[in-house]
Order: sequence, then C-alpha cells, then structure tokens
Amino acid sequence: MTGDTATTGGNRLIVSTHDLCWLHDPGDYHPESPARLTAVRKGLIDSGLEEAITWVEAPEVTREAISRTHTPELFDQLDALCASGGGAIDPDTIVSGDSFSAAKRAAGAGLDLIERLNNGEADVGWSVVRPPGHHATSERQMGFCLFNNIAVAARSLAAAGQRVAIVDVDAHHGNGTQDIFYDDPNVLFVSFHQFPWYPFTGRPDEVGTGKGLGTTVNIPLPSETTGHTYRQGFETVVVPVVERFKPDWVLVSAGFDGHRADPITELGLTSGDYADLIEDVCNLAPPGRRLMFLEGGYNLDALADCAGAVAAKMVDHEYRPEAPTSGGPGSQHIEVARKIHVERGANGDYPNQ
Repeated sequence: MTGDTATTGGNRLIVSTHDLCWLHDPGDYHPESPARLTAVRKGLIDSGLEEAITWVEAPEVTREAISRTHTPELFDQLDALCASGGGAIDPDTIVSGDSFSAAKRAAGAGLDLIERLNNGEADVGWSVVRPPGHHATSERQMGFCLFNNIAVAARSLAAAGQRVAIVDVDAHHGNGTQDIFYDDPNVLFVSFHQFPWYPFTGRPDEVGTGKGLGTTVNIPLPSETTGHTYRQGFETVVVPVVERFKPDWVLVSAGFDGHRADPITELGLTSGDYADLIEDVCNLAPPGRRLMFLEGGYNLDALADCAGAVAAKMVDHEYRPEAPTSGGPGSQHIEVARKIHVERGANGDYPNQ
C-alpha cells in the first residue's frame, strides 16, 4: 500500500503509512479494524488525488523517542505482551503478535513527517496509521490506543523549542494527550468532543495546571451537534486562543467518528464539515508546519468520504461527497468555553496564552 507518486499543483500533501499497520489485529468484530486504512486509501483514490499525494513509508520509532512521552515500562510491557502472541490490555484495547511493530511505525510516522516538512518536501503532512493514539496516557494504554502518536510528535517539537497547538476533532476526548501536556506551557491542547461520552473526561473547567494553566481548552458538545456549532466554536474560541498562543506548528487529531453515520458516537457531522473544519485549523499555521494524525472513524464509507474530502481541501482540489450541516444543539456549550478561555485569557488570567 505504500510507494511514491508525484504531486501536482496547489498545496503539497505527503501521507505516511506502513503495511505493518494493517497487521495490528484486535479481533474480527473490533471496530478499530485494518479495513479502516483501506477505507482511507479508497477515499483518496475516489477523490481523484492519487497523483496529487506523495506516499511515504513510516519508520520505526525508537525506544528513546517513545520514552520522552511514555514510561519505559509501558514500551517494554507492550513488547513483551505482543511477543507472547498478544492479548487484552483492557476490554477495548486488544493486541496481536504484530501490534508492537505496527505501533512503533504509527508513532514513528509523525517524527518522520516533521523532518520531511522541515526539509520542504510538502506543505501538509498526514500520518495515516493505526493503532490510533490520543487516549494513551504517559503510563496507560486504553481506548484502542497503544502509543500516543500525536503526543510523541508534539513532544519532539517542544523539546526543539517549538510552540505547538494540537486541535483534536475526534468525537471522543483526547484524554491521553491532555494528560501528557496538562502542565506544559509550550503545547496548547484544544478538543471538540461529545460529552458525556467515553472516556468521560474533557469538562470545560479542565484548563491545565501550573505553568500550563490555560493551555488546555475543552469544548464538550451534546449528541447531534452539527458543523454549524463546530464552526461557531472555531471562530469564537479556537481562533482567538490559538492566535494568542502563537504556535509554530499546528497538529490535528483527525478523528472522523463525529460523522453522523458512525456506529459508536452520536454527533451530526458530515465529510463536508470535517473538510472545512480541518482546513480552517490547518490554516492557523503556515505551510510546512501543518500535520494531521488519523484517530477514530468506524463507519468505513463515512471514513472514506471524510478522508477524500479532507485531503482534497489540503491540495486545493474540489471533492465534496456531502454538504456541511447546520442547525442543531450546542451553542450554549460554545459560549461556556468562550467565557472560560477567551474572556479570561484576554484579562490576563492565562499567562501562557
């Protein structure tokens, strides 16, 4: 599934994956299946982007790089479990013999894309890998996630003196990413998510601590929330907060399980909503400093549509399987987040914004 193709026109998009990511097998009926990567690939082909994308092979992450984000014990325990044939870490998070190899490629993809973007190879990078990552904390694997792929990349950038904004649009709160950077003044974490819903974190009053006070921004939303409310949240909360933070890089946890057809969530988004939202988020950073990470999305047709629509936006190509949505609930939740972060930030209550 890997191999290079030439880019054409517009922004340049580079996509990283690896054949080993298809071999991580949590079981026949598990929603986080290898077919998800095939669906993304199908979406990119259906959108007519095959010649507009450069595909690259994700390298293995090193134990040292993982240990900047996770405990060494977490790395070693996963290695041992997979070497023994695999098993259940928790009822949702199940690994096979190939899962450790897949997870190392999934975590290595972002680091390689950073290097490629720094070398001017593309304007936008997308880590299309599995297992996903945003639920994995520094000490715990959970919620289908083994290593926190986006956090590994963000930690590397922050260690190099870069300021990083992470915007998570997965339907589930990225509790692991929040946990890892909760006291870090150099990494801003913003999350749109259904609430209350797994993992039952991400309340609006979770705002960071210590030197990281104000650098965690949660926008919890009710079921059936549409793209209109997401756009309202982006304009009234995300834009002013990110502009005050002044990031060097913007990283996106691109989970597509907020799609209205997804089997394990209850939000009301379409592929058109995702395309517009992720484009707007990426535009908060200059070309060459934009990086996306595949997280959730469990209806395969919806995942393919979202992948194609988002990638098309990234390369200025017209492909829109579905229109954006409007109406629906959630405006009052946006106002709560705005008062907490925009008004208090403007008053100087959050010195790291």
